[in-house]
Amino acid sequence: MQCLWLENNVIIIKDNIDIPKPLEGEALVRVRIAGICATDLELVNGYYSYTGILGHEFVGEIVQAADAPERIGERVVGEINTVCGSCETCLRGDGIHCERRTVLGIVNRDGAFADYLCLPLKNLHPVPVSVPDEAAVFTEPLAAALAIQEQVKISANDRVLIVGAGRLGQLIAQTLVLTGCDLQVVARYDKQREILAARKISWIDEKTQKIMRNFDVVIEATGSAGGLSLARHAVRPRGTIILKSTYKGSISIDLSAIVVDEISLVGSRCGAFAPALRLLEKNLVDPTMLIDKYFSLDDALQAFEFVARRGAFKVLLIPLRQ
Repeated sequence: MQCLWLENNVIIIKDNIDIPKPLEGEALVRVRIAGICATDLELVNGYYSYTGILGHEFVGEIVQAADAPERIGERVVGEINTVCGSCETCLRGDGIHCERRTVLGIVNRDGAFADYLCLPLKNLHPVPVSVPDEAAVFTEPLAAALAIQEQVKISANDRVLIVGAGRLGQLIAQTLVLTGCDLQVVARYDKQREILAARKISWIDEKTQKIMRNFDVVIEATGSAGGLSLARHAVRPRGTIILKSTYKGSISIDLSAIVVDEISLVGSRCGAFAPALRLLEKNLVDPTMLIDKYFSLDDALQAFEFVARRGAFKVLLIPLRQ
């Protein structure tokens, strides 16, 4: 099969590598479509030491499943964390922080930028018939967006600010607007603002005075020092800052001021797939408006160059060897 391989912070196309063999309890999945996200870019830039096949956002079809032959042919999306089920963290029901976990395309498990991948059957969720591949491929980042509401209760009475209107920020906005909260999104580029306006979501400029210490909840979705600084200035005393980004290296923050203002800091990562699929099935969110361009897996290097451009949205990869 063909894949996009990362090693020593360099990505290359590899051809004619062996199709992976599923272990007990796993399925072999033929990839139909896959999405490039900010974490993929950060891995190339050295955010985390990883060697292997990149990619964790995908829609595929089960083609081999010895333990569940009835699922062959099922169109699926996959939760990216594979857990041991027996460590202390797993036993207390917190599997996504498993001490021995592998993570699709990120930690010790080959990913989705390939013709085929393997995941445990329990990780694979059937995609509703009414949801097209182009929407279903957003299930993983949409679930991550919804994780915010699993961690912090947000109601119609809350003033909420999202710092960053990129790929993830837009999905967070589409999920939070459903709560009825007073939502604002810091949007820097015209295209970001147009997409928000199309969903009737309010945006503001990062330089506006309205940002200063007015918000109950601020979600930082840029992964930059500037975004974190803006979030800190926007949150009210005893408010909450939710960190929804991967940060490369160290970022300075005045912890004394955090203590004095009694600010809650919440890290947020993965979310459950079932609620995300329900939103897609009910057409309550529309991630397809974030799609910028499609590339074949053959052209994955050009795809990474495209998506790394400032202001770029979602780029999808389609394997040619169907």
